[in-house]
Amino acid sequence: MHQIIICTCPEEESATKLSRVLVEEQLAACVNILPKIKSVYRWQGKVEQDNEYLLLIKTLESKFQLVKTRIQVLHPYDVPEVIALNIQQGNKEYLDWISNSILL
Repeated sequence: MHQIIICTCPEEESATKLSRVLVEEQLAACVNILPKIKSVYRWQGKVEQDNEYLLLIKTLESKFQLVKTRIQVLHPYDVPEVIALNIQQGNKEYLDWISNSILL
């Protein structure tokens, strides 16, 4: 099954570095970086607000653990967001491209 893994980063540099590593290591076919989203969240008992970069990581379900591990190693946050969403439907040619771009 194909997945989109979402992850937020605090700045463009860490978002780009993480994205490049995942694609270069063939753990992801593509990573979209959406700039300057606003996140409001509770952290250590306080409500916080920050600008972040949202990553949309296109991969396979079988690569989730490897992607999660790479994010945890490279990410500047103590607790990085790593949430996987299964792709239920999509353009067959695009999904085939994802599959062919991932190291099996």
